[in-house]
Amino acid sequence: MRPALRLLAAAAVTTLLLAGCSRLLAERSAPGGWPAAPSRNEAPLVGALIDRPIDGGTRAAVIRESADLQQCMAQLTAARVTFRPTPDRSATATCGLSAGGVLGPDLGTVARMAPGDVEMKCRTALALSVWRRQSVEPAAREILGSDVVQIDHMGAYACRNVNNGGISNRVSAHAQAAALDFAGVRLRDGRRITVKADWAGDDPEARFLRRIRDDACRIFGTTLSPDYNAVHADHLHLEATETRFCR
Repeated sequence: MRPALRLLAAAAVTTLLLAGCSRLLAERSAPGGWPAAPSRNEAPLVGALIDRPIDGGTRAAVIRESADLQQCMAQLTAARVTFRPTPDRSATATCGLSAGGVLGPDLGTVARMAPGDVEMKCRTALALSVWRRQSVEPAAREILGSDVVQIDHMGAYACRNVNNGGISNRVSAHAQAAALDFAGVRLRDGRRITVKADWAGDDPEARFLRRIRDDACRIFGTTLSPDYNAVHADHLHLEATETRFCR
């Protein structure tokens, strides 16, 4: 091939290659191609809530991230919390479960619920998962010097009215599986800490229980302890609703 023709052929190939690269860059930059860089106004990454330290916005974040069942489940799944959704159902006019499921093991931590596989609203599961990772477990290591391996509770769903020591016509949050009654924890070193036996006083066990009660008040809508009344002498009532009461 003559030198002039070789130069023309090389120029043609170079032009085609540049045109192809330009189209590829345009496709990657266009909508539907590679995602654009996140803006400052975008929501946090899924799963961030459960692994974020408790602050003044935690309670509002729990409510916001659990407003939609799929969004709530995405938060739990990304944090490796097992949650199996169940069909909505109504037992009576005031009792039933919607946007709920069965909370199983948190595979991102060692503490397990006992009894396990608790049926509750997804919002309750999300609030409990934040509390477990950001309050119960670190507080036990700091104050008691041991890991929590079990969280003992008295259940979540119960078709009943509020139990305030007398007769009440107000429906309990338990009737919609929006609350859980926490009884205590078991530690890796064999100790068992309970609200009933360890709430009073100023020893490490009592300080631990008060710490996690105070943290719960920043996560749940309503948190009731032995400081509220005798009905709660043996448990913390943790209610994941939009109400606001802590005692």
